[in-house]
Amino acid sequence: MELQEVIHHRRSIRQFLPKSVSVDLIQDMIADCLWAPSWGNTQPWEIVVVTGQKMAEFKKKSQETLLAGKAAATDIPMPQVWPQAYLDRYKQLGKSVLGALSIARDDKEARLQHFVNMFGFFDAPAAILVLVDKALALEYAMLDAGIFLQTFCLLAHDRGLGTCILAVMVSYPEIARDLFSIPDSKLIVIGAALGWPDPAAPVNCFERKRGSLAEFVSWVK
Repeated sequence: MELQEVIHHRRSIRQFLPKSVSVDLIQDMIADCLWAPSWGNTQPWEIVVVTGQKMAEFKKKSQETLLAGKAAATDIPMPQVWPQAYLDRYKQLGKSVLGALSIARDDKEARLQHFVNMFGFFDAPAAILVLVDKALALEYAMLDAGIFLQTFCLLAHDRGLGTCILAVMVSYPEIARDLFSIPDSKLIVIGAALGWPDPAAPVNCFERKRGSLAEFVSWVK
């Protein structure tokens, strides 16, 4: 697949097929991702791959914790204030997702079920968690971790797989620390669901939108 095609057609997948992803395929993808650029070639990322029974436990505990009403307590603080342009885009995505799922704005039960599905990582058979060491200069390490994750998502799409980068996967970091023996010296930055996309799911097919060049680019001559 051409690189430009991969960039344009990769999308967040919110419903996966009940089909496993082989360990060899995941290993090959991560091996390619290790060529992603990083500040001073420090390569600060650390990756936890979750599959099988541990993935099932991760989903179950995350959903139970959500339903118990526990507030999120991510290692990396979540944004609390959004400039209006960013907030507008965020809200538009929410409308697109709920619209594709035929969930009405006032249907609280259906919206809750959507959140439960989200905390079950949309039935993905696998996931990765991206970690960085607390001793690092966080701003640079976070940038490098993001570059790694973007590379991973593009490579997954190139292989016919789907991904969804999920803050909910790290909303309760104590779950991941307990299940996967992650030490307190590591920050759990973000997670991504991985699996085979369900092409028949409307939530995987709604129209996506991007801003224009004029919104983001200024030219200095």
